[in-house]
Amino acid sequence: MKKVVKLDNIPEKSLILNDFGKIDYSDTYKIQITSNDYSVDKITTGIFKTPKWVDNLMKLRDIIVKGFGLKTGDKNDIKIEPYYSIGSKAIYFTVLDRNENEIVMVENDKHLNFRTSVMVDKNTTNINVYLSTIVQFNNFFGWLYFLPVKPFHRLIVKSLLKRYTHENEQTDLSW
Repeated sequence: MKKVVKLDNIPEKSLILNDFGKIDYSDTYKIQITSNDYSVDKITTGIFKTPKWVDNLMKLRDIIVKGFGLKTGDKNDIKIEPYYSIGSKAIYFTVLDRNENEIVMVENDKHLNFRTSVMVDKNTTNINVYLSTIVQFNNFFGWLYFLPVKPFHRLIVKSLLKRYTHENEQTDLSW
């Protein structure tokens, strides 16, 4: 299985930083795939195909934060499409910006603002896939909320990318 690499910075060409302002947390992870089928929409769908343990963790999160008036998810709200247009829902999040190589998704709440981005960069032999996250705390509760969430976020992101890489290697998508 190919390695998930944590980068020090968000890729220079990324749209994720546009009009965001102050960043309180950011991360970017990169994988390489060899598929000829590299639509950013298809890759985004594949990456965010969450395993059962992540779904259960999100259900627990929703139970805990519901009493604080924070947004909660609903598995029935998931939208999978062949193309995610700006303003539509891409899996879990609303598409804020996009181009042929990147989809930026957003979720804002009273405690924090969150963006995640899937960006592809094709070279002659491989496709680099970047999954970036930026977070802005709106108040002390945002910082407090993110404190225990951060290690789970990192674990989930790495797991999603490893899983996607493994599934991509097992399937010849170039037929």
